[in-house]
Amino acid sequence: MPGLLRGVARTAVIAGTATAVSGRVQRRQAEKYTDRDAQIYADRNAAYQQDVQAQQAPPPPPPPPAAAPAADPIELLKQLADLHSQGILTDEEFSAQKAKVLNS
Repeated sequence: MPGLLRGVARTAVIAGTATAVSGRVQRRQAEKYTDRDAQIYADRNAAYQQDVQAQQAPPPPPPPPAAAPAADPIELLKQLADLHSQGILTDEEFSAQKAKVLNS
């Protein structure tokens, strides 16, 4: 029986040593890869932020300025008549401008 007890004790020591070594190796690897995993996470997060910023739509352009309201043809004809009566426009110029106003 002493041989059997010695064999069991030896097996227990070997198994305990193997477990301790295995645990130490796992801790070292975890410490080693923690920094690498943190860097990978930071790189992915930065890439994600860039994608989000790129996908955001630019602000809409300002609306174009409102077009000036069309001049009243009656008022334009009155102004042309005043210019003609003052002698600023000749008969031909007045007729051409009047035709332009009436055709538009």
